[in-house]
Amino acid sequence: MSIQQEKIQELIEKRAEARLGGGEKAIQKQHERGKYTARERIAQLLDEGSFEELDMFVTHRCTNFGQDKKHILGDGVVTGFGTIEGRLVYVFAQDFTVFGGSLSETMAQKICKVMDLAMKMGAPVIGLNDSGGARIQEGINALAGYSEIFQRNILASGVVPQISAILGPCAGGAVYSPALTDFTIMAKGISYMFLTGPSVVKTVTGEDVTQEQLGGASVHSTKSGVTHFVAENGEEALMIIRKLLSYMPQNNLEETPLVACNDPIDRLEDSLNDIIPDTAKKSYDMYEVIASIVDNGEFLEVQKDYAKNIIVGFARFNGQSVGIVANQPKVLAGVLDSNASRKGARFVRFCDAFNIPLVTLVDVPGFLPGTGQEYNGVILHGAKLLYAYGEATVPKVTVTLRKSYGGSHIVMSCKQLRGDVNYAWPSAEIAVMGAEGAVGVLYAKEAKSQADPAAFIKEKEEEYRKLFANPYNAAKYGYIDDVIEPRNTRFRVIRALQMLATKKVSNPAKKHGNIPL
Repeated sequence: MSIQQEKIQELIEKRAEARLGGGEKAIQKQHERGKYTARERIAQLLDEGSFEELDMFVTHRCTNFGQDKKHILGDGVVTGFGTIEGRLVYVFAQDFTVFGGSLSETMAQKICKVMDLAMKMGAPVIGLNDSGGARIQEGINALAGYSEIFQRNILASGVVPQISAILGPCAGGAVYSPALTDFTIMAKGISYMFLTGPSVVKTVTGEDVTQEQLGGASVHSTKSGVTHFVAENGEEALMIIRKLLSYMPQNNLEETPLVACNDPIDRLEDSLNDIIPDTAKKSYDMYEVIASIVDNGEFLEVQKDYAKNIIVGFARFNGQSVGIVANQPKVLAGVLDSNASRKGARFVRFCDAFNIPLVTLVDVPGFLPGTGQEYNGVILHGAKLLYAYGEATVPKVTVTLRKSYGGSHIVMSCKQLRGDVNYAWPSAEIAVMGAEGAVGVLYAKEAKSQADPAAFIKEKEEEYRKLFANPYNAAKYGYIDDVIEPRNTRFRVIRALQMLATKKVSNPAKKHGNIPL
């Protein structure tokens, strides 16, 4: 064998060693936990044969606590680039078989390298998280590594899409990178996120709590809102990433990909003409409206189990990606509260950052009253949604289906927040408040002097409804551009989006605004 062949053989052996990560036993343990290895996950995520690995031969530089005697090629993270549906993406996958996926200085440098490349090339970056946290043996160097990653998350925000999948533990400082990214996906039974684990919680607060109760997928999808999607398993989590990316551009300077559409743009949906109940106190399902008007009824909902009184997610109109924001009358009558406002605001800002038009479906009776909401800062949270819509420069099409009252009318993409096209159904009621509340304020004293106060109040409520329980008063002032037949909604929204395709508007020059956080 020639010297050249020996060197090639050495390379082949080193590659095989690197691909084994922590070794056969560690891989077997990973599989026994119901989890895949880092490379298996990348293979499932990317187009077949498209992955190009970087930094396969990197090892840590730590000499403390006997670390100088244990070096594993790759050092606990697999990084590189490949394609999803033919489009370039950068990916890093933490390898739990190597030092429990714990973050070292060199591992952080590998992650930072692919993030820097993603920014230079203008392509999405995907992080597959499965890590025991900072590598304690490295001390401050591990913390510095996290800080370097977070700084890049911040600089990349709004420039390239960032997606995090939590496919194992994610604790301590490690949670902040997913929190800084655009979307987080957790898998049932294997994913955990918390700042401090159950044992620390027990020591400090005395609470007895399991990993699942403290930071499992169900907790973060329903109570905290930290995660945007919950998958049944690791494989489904990766498929969600593929689907999610199909609605996004590569970066903030590109448009979303157009998809061939076989759903007629002028398809009439007669069921919408009858969907609004005759009585204002009855609800209907906003999901039925969304499914009726979008391409082929396809809707990728974001944070579906959190703040269910508002619905946000991605769909297409004539092949064009849009972000949908809609009140849900079936939950809390569709009122806005602190959590719904935060959920809506974050989604609106993502769409605006990445040139995704917004379609807003309005049926909102107001903000949820009470000390619980006021003490929780509903004023600030409501202002976030208001700020997000007012700041957004993407095409904005708003359709008011039924109620649109008071401050909640304003924050749901009204004309004065630069709504481009504002439609209303004939059933729309646009006013400061509902008839009962308004008459209670306007005629309270006068009613007391009437022979039949109840009949007087009823008569005044009817007067108020005639004046405001219709869209024509708002249309009279140009606040509503047209009153449309419900069954024509799909066609009218598509026409509006086509007209707005070349929209150009810019906000005043500034370093950045100060959103009410």
